[in-house]
Amino acid sequence: FRLNIQLPDEIASLCYNHFNKLPKRGKPAAGREWTLLAAVILLTDSSELKTVRKQVVSLGTGTKCISQSAMSTKGDILNDSHAEVIARRGCVRYLTEQLFRAVSGQSSDVVCPGSEEGKWIVKPGVSFLFFTSQTPCGDASIFPMTGSQAQPCEPVNALQSEESERRGLKRHAECDLEETRQGPRMKTSDNHSSRRKSGNTSEHEAITENRESSPLNEVLRCHPGVERAHPPDLHRTGAKCVPDSPADPLQPGLLYHSVGVLRLKPGRGERTLSLSCSDKLARWGVLGFQGALLSHYLQAPLYFRAVVVGKCPYSHQAMQRALKTRCSDVRDLPSGFSAHDPEILQSTLGFPNNHTHTEAKHTHTQGRISPCGAAISWCAISQQPLDVTANGYKQGVTKKALGTWQARSLISKVELFHSFLKLVAATEELPESLRGKDLKTYWDYKQAAGAYQQAWTQLRLQAFPLWPRSPPELLLFS
Repeated sequence: FRLNIQLPDEIASLCYNHFNKLPKRGKPAAGREWTLLAAVILLTDSSELKTVRKQVVSLGTGTKCISQSAMSTKGDILNDSHAEVIARRGCVRYLTEQLFRAVSGQSSDVVCPGSEEGKWIVKPGVSFLFFTSQTPCGDASIFPMTGSQAQPCEPVNALQSEESERRGLKRHAECDLEETRQGPRMKTSDNHSSRRKSGNTSEHEAITENRESSPLNEVLRCHPGVERAHPPDLHRTGAKCVPDSPADPLQPGLLYHSVGVLRLKPGRGERTLSLSCSDKLARWGVLGFQGALLSHYLQAPLYFRAVVVGKCPYSHQAMQRALKTRCSDVRDLPSGFSAHDPEILQSTLGFPNNHTHTEAKHTHTQGRISPCGAAISWCAISQQPLDVTANGYKQGVTKKALGTWQARSLISKVELFHSFLKLVAATEELPESLRGKDLKTYWDYKQAAGAYQQAWTQLRLQAFPLWPRSPPELLLFS
């Protein structure tokens, strides 16, 4: 099966239609709230029938993440509720059930026995695509604007730049809904809340690599497509450079941002520990999107065959840089791991619930436009496929229930861990990495995935040495 030029629109339409069929709970209020969508699509190629089945197996919406101080040592709160992360976590839930079916002797749509004892491989003809309705936050969303595009932030001159950064200069819709209950505040970030107009930009490569950037005239010489008639500017990101990395220059126009650096999603007055979606997609492109726990069962990591982006401000070169180029030279990876090279495609169809479409339907009597406070997770599993959260917990949970199992998202760390332990308990022939070991905590099981951890070490050393490490106490739950 070859990816064709119609595929991006087919995938976008499939995802939007799937979203429309979901219940109303957790969806944005028409004309007043907006959100973003991401999904994982299972492709099943039947060569005999000459057909390709396309199925949404996980879908997520959301734009927020919690601050570091709100994180839990119990693994019971969603730290990052950006749509891309929700969709990937839902996919892990789906894959866990597929593996459970396989080890229990039932049929699986995805896996079949591998050549190594206790290991499974993806069935012939099966592959996965990733869809996101908006350019991922972070590095992929930094690229020059064209003259026809709306300014995403107010213009900055050299004297204003420091003050501008202090005030944030976030997009005008970057604000939180009033919370329906007490709980940790979550923050919308990045291009997810921009004032952008939909459309394609000219493709320009890296703007500036560090603080010692070449002067603006040099940037213009290197990017002749950028109009000189108007002060050229960048699409900006609210995600901040990780500690110890070169800071953004914050100079006017094209010299505002550094590119190629790791970034943290912003919090309300406090940084988060959540890496940008650009960074997470780049990581999944080397380690696989299955995560450390499921790598115990899989003979090789799972990679996305393609990444499809909906209609929005977009640069193919920025996507290539953020998702692929930064990791393309990583070597000495364990068997099966590689710096994967997914196709990057864009659809001509925009998400009807994004900011642009919401703004078009908005009336002044509805008040200000806000990001939807809820995040939706749906995945193709047999029990409780739908999970709606707000501020990292199940939506609508009472303050009294916070910290109890009733408040937990079904895609929280602890719930995914419990599902994994049920898989282990149902397995007669355990993979070698799980045999004869006294494993108790979430951290123990992750660290026991030797090949995955070796690959992660190489990725850190060679491409992402400044990737922040999570405090161990956040991973010691059982």
